[in-house]
Amino acid sequence: MSSKELPLRKIKELIRRKDKPEFLRHLWWKFPKFQNKLKWKRPRGKDNPMRLKLKGYPPLAGVGYRTPKIIRGLHPSGLKPVVNNPKELDGLDPSEVIVYIGSGVSLKKRAEILAKARELGIKVANA
Repeated sequence: MSSKELPLRKIKELIRRKDKPEFLRHLWWKFPKFQNKLKWKRPRGKDNPMRLKLKGYPPLAGVGYRTPKIIRGLHPSGLKPVVNNPKELDGLDPSEVIVYIGSGVSLKKRAEILAKARELGIKVANA
């Protein structure tokens, strides 16, 4: 089933429900050296209680937490993000896409993209 088949209301509901726990490394709360480096590291120890998924320990990141395929990569508004230049704006449907302007785009080109998007009625996420 694609996102075209689902109404926008259902897609927004799925996006709203896609909350996941914050995955932090084992014993991040115990050692000061981990306080500022909270990124996920998989526990690999032989008797590690987190790896064994024992009660009272944080969850492990796993494939079951992945977002449904129909909403993967969508903007929270339910629109498909498109990073582009002014030429690529032609032929886009304003009810299906939202524009992200790349960070490396110059001010002059950014102004062109904004003007053209406004003219075509396309939303710009990072105007």
